[in-house]
Amino acid sequence: MVVDGREVPWEACQTLNGSWGYDWDNLDYKSPDLLVRMLVDSVAKGGNLLLNVGPDGRGQIDPRARGTLADIGAWMRVNSRSIYGCGPSGFAAPPDCRYTRRGDRLYLHLFAWPFGHLHLPGLAGRVKYAQLLHDASEIRTRVIDPGQQAGLTTMGAVAPDVLTLDLPVQRPDGAVPVVELFLTE
Repeated sequence: MVVDGREVPWEACQTLNGSWGYDWDNLDYKSPDLLVRMLVDSVAKGGNLLLNVGPDGRGQIDPRARGTLADIGAWMRVNSRSIYGCGPSGFAAPPDCRYTRRGDRLYLHLFAWPFGHLHLPGLAGRVKYAQLLHDASEIRTRVIDPGQQAGLTTMGAVAPDVLTLDLPVQRPDGAVPVVELFLTE
């Protein structure tokens, strides 16, 4: 967040279910997918996410809360590089996506899985390699000729600064798939 032209630290404080303490009757839990998206969104905007979990009167964590935390932990085990030590990227992400960045690595978090391809403005000539973060499978990248005519099986021209990712049709498992982009700079 920028205040008076300076970056200032900020934090989003959230609960698992809308209650700051244990509440037997509150069953309005946020999904693990939503909580991972909140985490990604916070990091992409230069912030931190504080997640409150309220133990019961015996100091135990409710089984549903444990399950949610386990799901977030499973996502973090394979995608933590896109969160720890990362911050805003300086690039405008496509709709339903967020970028985080650390050094020469740009992480594209896909909140919605596109069918077949995704266009990334401003990245043509700036990416030397792309892979899915969870399994390191390569993602094909290309820059489409700005003069190319659209056809039944051919994409039409896009702006010359746009990098196109050719994604698998099937969405990877997990709350938020992540593409790791190795930048040239």
